Amino acid sequence: MNIDLARKKVAELKDILKKANDAYYQDAQPFLSDQEFDEKLKELEALETEFDLSTPDSPTQRVGGEISSDFETVQHPVPLLSLDNTYNEQELNDFDGRVQKILGHTDYDYMVELKFDGASIRLRYENGELVLGATRGDGEKGDDITRNIKTVRDIPLQLKGNFPSVVEVRGEAYMEKEAFARMNQKREEEGLSVFANPRNSTAGSLKQQDPRSVATRPIRFFAFDLLFDDEDPEITQSKKVDLLSEFGLPANEYPRVCNNIEEVHQTISEFDELRHTLPYETDGVVIKVNQARLRDQLGSTSKFPRWAIAYKFEAEQAATVINDITLQVGRLGTITPVAELEPVLLAGTTVKRASLHNEEEIHRKDIRIGDTVLVEKAGEIIPQVISVVNPDREGRSEEFVFPKECPSCNADLIKYDGEVAWRCINPTCPPQVRIKIEHFASRDALDIEGLGESVVDQLVTEGLISTYADLYELSIDQIIPLERMAEKSAQNLIDAIAKSKEQPFEKVLYALGIRFVGKTVAKDLAKAFKNINALQSATEEDLLAIDSIGPRIAESVLEFFSNKIYKEIVERLISYGLQFEIGEQEQASSTFDGKTIVLTGTLPTLSRKEASELIEKHGGKTSSSVSKKTDYVLAGESAGSKLTKAKDLGIKILDEATFLSMIT
Repeated sequence: MNIDLARKKVAELKDILKKANDAYYQDAQPFLSDQEFDEKLKELEALETEFDLSTPDSPTQRVGGEISSDFETVQHPVPLLSLDNTYNEQELNDFDGRVQKILGHTDYDYMVELKFDGASIRLRYENGELVLGATRGDGEKGDDITRNIKTVRDIPLQLKGNFPSVVEVRGEAYMEKEAFARMNQKREEEGLSVFANPRNSTAGSLKQQDPRSVATRPIRFFAFDLLFDDEDPEITQSKKVDLLSEFGLPANEYPRVCNNIEEVHQTISEFDELRHTLPYETDGVVIKVNQARLRDQLGSTSKFPRWAIAYKFEAEQAATVINDITLQVGRLGTITPVAELEPVLLAGTTVKRASLHNEEEIHRKDIRIGDTVLVEKAGEIIPQVISVVNPDREGRSEEFVFPKECPSCNADLIKYDGEVAWRCINPTCPPQVRIKIEHFASRDALDIEGLGESVVDQLVTEGLISTYADLYELSIDQIIPLERMAEKSAQNLIDAIAKSKEQPFEKVLYALGIRFVGKTVAKDLAKAFKNINALQSATEEDLLAIDSIGPRIAESVLEFFSNKIYKEIVERLISYGLQFEIGEQEQASSTFDGKTIVLTGTLPTLSRKEASELIEKHGGKTSSSVSKKTDYVLAGESAGSKLTKAKDLGIKILDEATFLSMIT
């Protein structure tokens, strides 16, 4: 592909990905599956890298960039004031009375909007391009988190429509309740502490130093205000909400204009009912004088604007008794304590169980069987025990002692350094077996077509398999009797299992389900050690010598291959003919040993892939970005910003002819 075709293809991919983002995040009408989106994103990223065509508004900028060592402080041109709060109708009436008194008339109305329980964010757009994202901070100054903000897919990198040259946007970053629950579940499985609520999780995520990590968090965004340099004095808050949508910014779908305070009360009552049906948390409503021209007249106190107030909903909690504390075994063997409760009605549902998360959480809150406790739904989804009602009462039961054996298979539990969860690492532990087999057969692993969740469940339930190694001993006669199976579908499954033996070493490593070993790490391990024998014999020092391997991954790999059961499973897989080695690639020379080379532009005769292979064959490695650690930049026609940066840093520039002369 030449540079012109690449530019055309990049433009097409950008357009469809931006439309897909809008459809998914703003219209809730996705037209691409997650897999299709990811494939197109990878294709775009590859083309941008190969032909140096990346731009600030590209969808690939969402994945995060370099790690920041600190956040710069930025001054807010207009302070981000907090709002005065009220929890009762009379105080809201008093607020309306103060507005009338200052204005001296009732010629105004109110905009009532949901109050989101998240983190306040300020955005700045210049000529339609996002140039700044900042936290609220102390209201006067905040942290510049632009790199992290760009990973939030709700936030457009480029505005739409007829926008002014400079636009300031106020909004709230948040997490949807189900996404928060899934994230906490994943953290629990990994032995990490869980977040208390979506608000804390969102705020903490946005202040992480690595944007790539921020990009993995399910952060969403609602914009609720706009500020312009030359603002129309007759503009209203309701008009601003319309403009938010016109500019391509996500605005909440429930704003309500109320003519008087009585209508405000009615709207609050309606929103109090509505909130239980929403996918995100809202802890109240914000009431604003709708006419912007009146706000200067109303002014502000040292802390709050006089033209707005927040009405907070009462938190829904309930008191009940813990009848028992049981244990459940999760994916990857995480042991989670669960409070078995006297049934209680909470947020419209009957709650009978609540997660206690881990042993440390039980001891920190001093939770015991028989205690009366306050229960709340975290994100109104996950019931959790907030506190013990009367911890000083007489006759309390003994402190809960966490067992040291798995409640399912009686294997000894372990706790890794730096983690809070106890785990069962027995690979034949029944609750873990199904998910391990499903992972083994998944598309990114051995891609065994026809081996879905229902089939795995039947195979395990019928006792036909207890580990993924057993798949290779299945016969067609064993499979045919299963539900929705016939001779043809059974034969197809047997054929798919046999075909999985052709998958490369890196996919087999990923399929094994070693904790913390994802697709990229599996590929790096395969490339570094070449075969399973070398990997099994590797020391911690050997593992840590690989760039992508840190102490946690190294410990996990060593623990996996020292486990007797896993070693036996691997030996069985080897005997069945799965690929546990990659072919040796003889290094042609040591010309680029230890050197990092960045490719940019279009080379006269070599494709990007051919040049990369030559660099690796002669001992070097490629990188997609120029830094002080770059040794050479191999530049071709239409080389862009990477070439400029290399010259600024004094990095040696190679053309194709020079490059080839060095290796021949």
